[in-house]
Amino acid sequence: MNTNTIYVGMDVHKESFSLCCYSIEKDEASHQQKIGADYRLILKYLGSMRGVFGEDTDFVCGYEAGCLGFTLYRQLTDLNVKCIILAPTTMMAEQGRKRIKTDKRDAVLIARCLAYHTYHAVHIPTEQDEQIKEYIRMRDDHRLALKKDKQQILSFCLRHGFQYTETNSRWTQAHINWLRKLELEGLYQETMAEYLMTFDRLTEVIERLDKRIAGLAEQDTYRSNVKKLTCFMGVKTQTALAVLVEVGDFNRFARAENIAAYIGLVPGEDSSGGDKQRLSITKAGNTHVRRLLIEAAQSYSRGVVGYKSKALKERQEGNPPEVIAYADKANTRLRRRYYHMVLQNGRKANVAKTAIARELMCFMWGMVTGNIEARI
Repeated sequence: MNTNTIYVGMDVHKESFSLCCYSIEKDEASHQQKIGADYRLILKYLGSMRGVFGEDTDFVCGYEAGCLGFTLYRQLTDLNVKCIILAPTTMMAEQGRKRIKTDKRDAVLIARCLAYHTYHAVHIPTEQDEQIKEYIRMRDDHRLALKKDKQQILSFCLRHGFQYTETNSRWTQAHINWLRKLELEGLYQETMAEYLMTFDRLTEVIERLDKRIAGLAEQDTYRSNVKKLTCFMGVKTQTALAVLVEVGDFNRFARAENIAAYIGLVPGEDSSGGDKQRLSITKAGNTHVRRLLIEAAQSYSRGVVGYKSKALKERQEGNPPEVIAYADKANTRLRRRYYHMVLQNGRKANVAKTAIARELMCFMWGMVTGNIEARI
């Protein structure tokens, strides 16, 4: 190890940063300082530390992934300061006693993790990937708002004795027309009108955003992989593009199992001696991708094994034959496996869907990295 390397732990918050230096040679943290939330103050701190440790000292800075995103990382690296973002769930924790949590202690813990490499670094996306990721997440926020508005409308109707009985389907055009024709008294009519105005506005916004996302997916950087990923059941343009920008470089995962663990879709384990106990999934890593995959896995819980819908055939058009064959084999396998788990083994539906989502992620890794022959 380079004894001229000093590791700077940074516990960062919206209004303040807590800094400290850690030396492997002395095995201790020192020069703890609390500063304002400004990267220029970090540069000033590093400058003063050069006077302590020497002008030839190399500084490695690090902070936990959190509310600041990648902004501080980019501000420092643009000025040739080495910076690392640590994944909180992978950092070494204090053992043997109840932890006292303060900003200073957290800064020391981060510095020690940097020094002894007891962490995993967060993948830094490209500027383009990050922009698209934020745009898609913004669209999902509107979708959640629309879902809540729909729930409020249905609850309002139920409270006042109105139930749609023509069909079991909701939010079809016939159902929406029925809602608009309801005759309510006084402020009830105005309340329903406001709910429906919100519904119309959010529906229009989401349609506009979906068109924009479809346009983004046509960029040269994403077009080929998006088209390949949409060959899988339940994976449309938005889901494919979201997975690509959230994961980033698929080739950084040596095996499909590694990316499943990164997304947090592998089961936890609590084993000791000869006793082995499987737990629920770890839920580590990217929550957004995990949710998208589980939503996509819903498609494998219905339909006939081997059947391809018209929409799926249209999405597969234009892809190479080997890509379509790989996706078809994956679709058949995952649908058959779901039925086997639920109908023959008696597994809960949600457990089976999570298992399908994990394997779907593995197939997607093979598709993007080109490792399709090994899995056909």
